[in-house]
Amino acid sequence: MKTTLLGRTGIEVSPICLGTMTWGSQNSEAEAHRQIDYAMDHGVFFWDTAEMYPTTPRLAETTGRTEEIIGTWFARTGRRAEVVLATKVTGGGNKDIRDGAPASGASMREALEGSLRRLQTDHVDLYQLHWGNRGSYHFRQTWKYDPSGQDTTEALDNFHDILETAGALVREGKIRAFGLSNETVWGTAQYLRIAAETGLPRVASIQNEYSLLHRIFDTDFAELSHHEDVGLLAFSPLAAGLLSGKYLGGTVPPGTRMSMQPDLNGRSNPQSQAALAAYDAIARKHGLNLAQMAIAFCLT
Repeated sequence: MKTTLLGRTGIEVSPICLGTMTWGSQNSEAEAHRQIDYAMDHGVFFWDTAEMYPTTPRLAETTGRTEEIIGTWFARTGRRAEVVLATKVTGGGNKDIRDGAPASGASMREALEGSLRRLQTDHVDLYQLHWGNRGSYHFRQTWKYDPSGQDTTEALDNFHDILETAGALVREGKIRAFGLSNETVWGTAQYLRIAAETGLPRVASIQNEYSLLHRIFDTDFAELSHHEDVGLLAFSPLAAGLLSGKYLGGTVPPGTRMSMQPDLNGRSNPQSQAALAAYDAIARKHGLNLAQMAIAFCLT
């Protein structure tokens, strides 16, 4: 598999990133290790996880289990150096992690130490803020997000605090690059401005939802990404499995995400089902299945 660069970091990554959020809940450790082996055999050496994983379901007793599973694979195989590893510090509001405290420089450092321990490694290649304290229009909040009550000075001070800590962690060799997730254009632009003015670490990437069924990125973020070299890590490129094709015609296989979340957190509705049928017809016309077309779209 060809490689690509992560923003301006000089870090080479596989164009496909291995997601991990079901390991420890829907997938056992043995299943996760088989998925890792398969990915590595096919050139996928860029992996993304988070301190709060697994999800679906998200349970207090399994929090952090995904990172532990990755750590046992590293310990068993000794292949940490072959992997570009990304993980994420949880934003505010998750009561199972630091009692839901907002993200800060101090919480970043605390979270990273826990992640390094679970991952059985001495560094993370890309360390991301899972979501900001302000909230955002992500997580299906597109038309509900209202920034009018935000304190601009408070938000900018928080950005500076986070970047200062990221800089310290880079100097200590504990992270190589810093990225954002579920962030807005304004937020990302401010992080970039602060970094340019202070010499603190530059945002390397933005991990937001993107797929044939979720193209908000194209309306504004695409321009910033192009001009600022902030790479998109597209999460849920198969729209929580809708674009895999397994739910076509109203089929809901047992044990799938839709069997646990019938509307897939708002993704499955009459409009998206009609779009799926149309996309499937286009894919078949060109000799592809729906999943192949959906992933190819995200890679172009």
